[in-house]
Amino acid sequence: MQLSSRASSLTPSLTLSIDSKAKAMKSEGIDVCGFGAGEPDFDTPEHIKAAAIASLEAGFTKYTPSSGIPELRQAIADKFLLDNGIDYKPSQIIVSDGAKHSCYNAILATCQPGDEVIIPAPYWLSYPEMVRLAGADPVFVHTKEEDGWKLTAEEFENAMTPRTKMIILNSPGNPTGAVYTKEELDFIGKVAAQEEILILSDEIYEKLVYDDSKHVSIAALAQEYYELTITVNGFSKSYAMTGWRLGYLGAPEAIAKAIDSIQSHSTSNACSFAQKGGLAALKGDQQPVTDMRDEFNLRREYMLERLSKMPHVSVVRPNGAFYVFVNVTQLGLTSQNFADRLLSKANVAVVPGIAFGDDRTVRLSYATSLDVIKKGMDRFEEFCRTL
Repeated sequence: MQLSSRASSLTPSLTLSIDSKAKAMKSEGIDVCGFGAGEPDFDTPEHIKAAAIASLEAGFTKYTPSSGIPELRQAIADKFLLDNGIDYKPSQIIVSDGAKHSCYNAILATCQPGDEVIIPAPYWLSYPEMVRLAGADPVFVHTKEEDGWKLTAEEFENAMTPRTKMIILNSPGNPTGAVYTKEELDFIGKVAAQEEILILSDEIYEKLVYDDSKHVSIAALAQEYYELTITVNGFSKSYAMTGWRLGYLGAPEAIAKAIDSIQSHSTSNACSFAQKGGLAALKGDQQPVTDMRDEFNLRREYMLERLSKMPHVSVVRPNGAFYVFVNVTQLGLTSQNFADRLLSKANVAVVPGIAFGDDRTVRLSYATSLDVIKKGMDRFEEFCRTL
């Protein structure tokens, strides 16, 4: 049977592959320290679960408008204005099956064969595949460790061609934890505005920022950026709702309408009772979000302290998300070989940096308990000393 070239060109997710292998080892009784997780290890807050349960019991199990229930779209618009300083109308909001789905819809609605999409590397591994599925071409700009793994306006400008349609920004970022400042985003926005290049701003980790860092939405900085920006967010990371598959975006009216049309012919609406949970998440108690961020910060500090004392590895202090991106190039292995040997010899699961476009590195998630982190860091250090 002949598969489509579209399907054949896709690269399997290394993060899911590593996670599956680690889980298989655990099922065999092997004590694995898993640093591969891309999801909070906390449970969804009770008031959110209660809202979804209540909606189920009330029979809220039918189709909703493809773009989301009106009250949730209004709550998201209110959230954008209050938290981000972006003035979207509910008609500019599309609720989807996770922020990943929102990103894909945005790319599919705006990009086509012949277009180029600039993606700063290291990047979240699904961005290039989404661009390719839309028939466009990803253009990678390799950021520097000394720049905090952040794209500069000059690098952006140098990567542009007449075919450039979009740039993807992810702040706070996966896999590096990098958080762009207001000034850095403004410089990038000015370059985009000069050539009317669309900006896909993935802000799924916005609630998970540390130290003195502040999350800034590029669409809030200037009207000319607002008119070019599709702002993506969701409930997965901030509210520990990964399995709920609930995300959203805000966009200029014409783009939002196109995305709604695409979604109406593909997935239709996001899960009805999950939307009620999302509504409770936005309108309810935010203390669980703060508590989760504080716990992540403790784990981050411990992991960074341990890594700073290890020879032959280096790390840029991450100011957001829940990842530490470690440069292991001095140890003489490719990232895939390092990750494979670390798992087989030390029972520690990490994600090789090649999955994110950088073969010198590995990604460690601290979305796991401090006990696991302590044990895993002991094993990680011992393994590195053997190389």
